[in-house]
Amino acid sequence: MHKLPSVSGTKIIKSLNKMGFIVVRQRGSHVFMQRREATVTVPLNNPVKKSTLKSILNQAGISAEELIEHL
Repeated sequence: MHKLPSVSGTKIIKSLNKMGFIVVRQRGSHVFMQRREATVTVPLNNPVKKSTLKSILNQAGISAEELIEHL
């Protein structure tokens, strides 16, 4: 498994968008994205904490390698 990169929320949103997720709504500094039945909440922090990034990957059902590919 790759080491989790240090990335901003906007970069995570762009890479999830490339994987088919669409922005459903935004409330404050949190963006809600959806693909089929998977819903992901991405904070607009710079950088996003490693634990939060791990949670985003679990919500999205993707691996760290997939995220790194689309960055």
